[in-house]
Amino acid sequence: MEQAALEIERVDLVCGVNNVEHHTELNGVDRLVVRRGQPFTMTLHLRPGTAFKLGASINLIATTGPEPSEVMDTAIKFGLNKFISPARWSATAELKSESAVSLTVCSHPAAPIGLYQLALDQGTGVSLCQFVLLFNPWCKRDSVYMVKEAERQEYVLSQDGLIYRGKPKCISELLWTFGQFEPGILNICLKVLDQSLKHLQDPIQDCSDRRSPVYITRVLSAMINSEDDKGVLVGNWSGNYEHGIRPTAWKDSGSILRQWYNQKCRAVEYGQCWVFAAVACTVSRALGIPCRVVTNYGSAHDTNSNLVIERYYNKFAEDISDDAIWNFHVWVESWMTRPDLQLGYEGWQASDPTPQETSDGVFCCGPVPVRAIKEGDLSAKYDAPFVYAEVNADVVEYAILDDGSTVKIDSSTTEVGQCISTKAVGRDEREDITHLYKYPEGSEEERQVFEKANHQNRLIQNEEEPGLKLKIKVNPSMMVGSDFDVYAQVKNNTDSKKSFRLTFYAQAVTYNGKLGETCGLTVLTGTNLAPAEGVKAVLRLQYSMYGKAIAQEQMVRLVALLIDKETKEFHRATKTIVLDSPSIDILIQGDPKVGQPIMVEVMLQNPLPELLENCVFSLQGANLTDSTATSNEVGSVGPKELATAELEFTPMVSGRRKLVIDFNSDKLSSIQNFKNLVIEE
Repeated sequence: MEQAALEIERVDLVCGVNNVEHHTELNGVDRLVVRRGQPFTMTLHLRPGTAFKLGASINLIATTGPEPSEVMDTAIKFGLNKFISPARWSATAELKSESAVSLTVCSHPAAPIGLYQLALDQGTGVSLCQFVLLFNPWCKRDSVYMVKEAERQEYVLSQDGLIYRGKPKCISELLWTFGQFEPGILNICLKVLDQSLKHLQDPIQDCSDRRSPVYITRVLSAMINSEDDKGVLVGNWSGNYEHGIRPTAWKDSGSILRQWYNQKCRAVEYGQCWVFAAVACTVSRALGIPCRVVTNYGSAHDTNSNLVIERYYNKFAEDISDDAIWNFHVWVESWMTRPDLQLGYEGWQASDPTPQETSDGVFCCGPVPVRAIKEGDLSAKYDAPFVYAEVNADVVEYAILDDGSTVKIDSSTTEVGQCISTKAVGRDEREDITHLYKYPEGSEEERQVFEKANHQNRLIQNEEEPGLKLKIKVNPSMMVGSDFDVYAQVKNNTDSKKSFRLTFYAQAVTYNGKLGETCGLTVLTGTNLAPAEGVKAVLRLQYSMYGKAIAQEQMVRLVALLIDKETKEFHRATKTIVLDSPSIDILIQGDPKVGQPIMVEVMLQNPLPELLENCVFSLQGANLTDSTATSNEVGSVGPKELATAELEFTPMVSGRRKLVIDFNSDKLSSIQNFKNLVIEE
């Protein structure tokens, strides 16, 4: 049904209702602040003479970032549906009166967070509103979802807490005001993200990557300190704080963040570990990531990555070691899933904004799963060896003799990582969480884990053999139909300058290894690398090239060939990627009961920049249909448009059943999703 262009007189965002429902009312109710994956409603007041037709085709567009892009999921076009979808951007409308329309919008539960613009997409965009989108620990589909309400209250909504300092036998409490909902703080937290190196170097990619709490947490671990960027705090352990405020004087995060913002993003002087951690906790909670401050007593700083703290004493008994053990050290843990790692590593992730060592060339640390630290899995991203050493390094002490030789004088396996502490949920008490980081000291499990970690660490330290190192890297999201980049990284692990030729290409491949057409090629010639220097070759895979080459499995093989011009040595790296398929949204219209027909609405967005033809949705499931699937032919679906259909089934048996939906077309096929149902009598 055609709908004439809507002329909007005003929009009522109903912030007093929406912000309460989204647990953001503490930010105020003068603007719309919502959480992803959860509906919010506004009222559109139409100008006289403008009519809204129920069932009419009306499109919306939500945008974020400096250069919104559909490819990067920072510009999202969507239309009105009968029902709100919990798994994608969607909207419904209801006529309240002749001149008022109630519009309900729901974002994707994995949408990038940040400041959004919402507009009517009707030729010329008609702006409806601006809103801030945050992570949602109340949404089961969000990667920061927490099950227990008491924990959400503590780790997201609580604006004050306790930070522990001192020594294991004399633990002191510092009451800290996080103040994540204080006026202006949310804007400052978004500004922190905008000042990061990631954003300044590639704002388009950065705004897209803000969908991931793993990415955000790593950015914050770099931005709370100011070693590499326009970060918030300057670290100072000298004892001389003449030009700033001594770290022990701070008692809240808000004054630090406001000072940073008011002095045009110039770092505030000064902070130490608990201050860095507290500010990181404030920003994380403000953005919707559950976060807590953690203190580790006897915290090791392993400078040479051998998991051993080596203390050297001269003849005057002075400690002249590079390694160190801090009386206590404070970092943060953030709650999230880890789709980039193996199952079991979801939950609390440790990250450290205090600048100690560089990671990927930047002073940051984490996030790394706490579970991985306990199990001694040093291969887990990010910075597992460093964090493992902080809580579980062995200590060996040496005396330096007059002739320069050393003699071992003592050792300890229990000095590091004691009384790891955080504030308890809902109580002003200390909770000891040492057991989450390590097995009991001296236990068989603890020694086994240390030996495992030590072995992995030796492998990690030795993995970069002398010569030219060649690796292929890909992005986590590669949707079929999109254009995206893949990378061949070359590093010179020698002491001399190296010159090489690199050929990097992509080729379609089937599941059984049969190679198809080449669908991308780039060549680097005459490239020179200094010792320890690296270079990255970028290969742009375009749908116009790979779309006609790939088979049904949507697999592409990447091959990098490198020739050292001096030694004539040949290096080769390969990686096979599987392109992502669009998902099918399934909405059950009612409660399934035996013998009663029930409708299912299914939706799939065409990700391709071209027409899909012969589109068919099919429904099947044991005891839900007869032996043949129920189908609905949709016909053609345009580029980026939504394919929708209604399917009907009549359950024949009560109990738990699996409803399976398939989608097939001329260019996309064998796309499938399912929904578990409970059929009532």
